[in-house]
Amino acid sequence: MGKSNYLKLLVAAALVAVIPLIVSGDYHLSILVFVGINCMVVVGLSLLMGYAGQISLGHAAFFGIGAYSTGILTTHFGFSIYAAFGCGLLFSALVAVIIGIPALRLKGHYLAIATLGIGEIIYILFNEMVELTGGPSGLSNIPAFHIGGYPFGHSLQYYYLVWGVLMVILWFSLNLIHSRVGRALRAMHGSEVAANAMGINLSFYKIQIFVLSALYASVAGSIYAHFVSFIAPNNFALMNSIMFLVMGVVGGIHNIWGAVLGAVLMTFLPEYLRVFKEFDILMYGAILLAILLFMPEGFLEGIPMMWRKYVKRGEA
Repeated sequence: MGKSNYLKLLVAAALVAVIPLIVSGDYHLSILVFVGINCMVVVGLSLLMGYAGQISLGHAAFFGIGAYSTGILTTHFGFSIYAAFGCGLLFSALVAVIIGIPALRLKGHYLAIATLGIGEIIYILFNEMVELTGGPSGLSNIPAFHIGGYPFGHSLQYYYLVWGVLMVILWFSLNLIHSRVGRALRAMHGSEVAANAMGINLSFYKIQIFVLSALYASVAGSIYAHFVSFIAPNNFALMNSIMFLVMGVVGGIHNIWGAVLGAVLMTFLPEYLRVFKEFDILMYGAILLAILLFMPEGFLEGIPMMWRKYVKRGEA
């Protein structure tokens, strides 16, 4: 990882530490917790789609697997939160491997349809396994996170937990993309034929990055379940997968920092559009359309590009 990324990570960590001193109120801290949770999923999508070039329209399923695994094990079987958390990661990895081996042989829109179908199957299982998941009525009474026997009773504690985990994920991901594995992923994205000719094991790297992105989503889902204490299948439906994808595209899915920016913007945007009442959906759609039309590469690259194109040209 280069010096610039280390600097960005340090600045991000400093902001994370300072923001609670500026932001007051449990509501705003709760929004920031959801921002961090969304960032985890979208960073995984950035690695999978932006760097490896593989499409996924079913990542809400892994988000749900993490949430339901820890929720079921703690509420029905008396597991500790940490044991349930670990089991959720192992189960998500297993599911990702089982799904990834056949699915990642596909390309383009075929892969997109396959992941969409897998996400829908898992969503249906969440609805139909009523004895375990609670079915459409959901799963409640999920215990709060705790450290050393002291339960988390305030959003501030979850805020530091979520953003602390996210900082670790960012550190690992930035090191990954600047390693030999990252170079292999970018080569694979550029041309699978050329990457294969260079001796890169395409199947191995595809499954590896698919499992890693699923683990990120699973971590986010587990924390989400303990934060809200109630989960239902609708929280992990197709629209959630599409929303995660939109977050990545808006920020710039080809860059990890762009993925983070997109998750932050698209989580906060609906909150600020509430002032338009029944027209908030129209405003949301208009803003999203404008971003995709004028900044197709995302905010991170689009803002500097528009600055050079319009402002600098006007000065000349």
